[in-house]
Amino acid sequence: MTTYVVLLPGDETAWENASPEEQAAVFAKHEEFSQALAQRGHTVKGGEELTHSRTTRKVARDADGSVLVTDGPYAETVEQLSGFYVVDSDDLDDLIEVCAILAEPGSAPVEVRAAVDHSGDGA
Repeated sequence: MTTYVVLLPGDETAWENASPEEQAAVFAKHEEFSQALAQRGHTVKGGEELTHSRTTRKVARDADGSVLVTDGPYAETVEQLSGFYVVDSDDLDDLIEVCAILAEPGSAPVEVRAAVDHSGDGA
């Protein structure tokens, strides 16, 4: 079983400007996605919708070792990570088919990335 993270980038301004009906349609797609995952043997281990990137806090260290905390997203782009799912699956090809439910024409593509398996690293 491999753990995958399904990354959902999107245009946050478009989302904020969407009507309640348009947002409800998106949530319905996520419900369809979740049901398809369960029906096809994939297991959702977690996931969250993220707050707007303007609420991001960046943490870094200066050359002298002091901690620097600044506001705003790491990258200034229109599309930001808006949410994610963590999914266990034995079938990447089928998982990709299910992820197509969330892919909309003209929107940022859904990204599927395997998590590194450290279970055999000893300890």
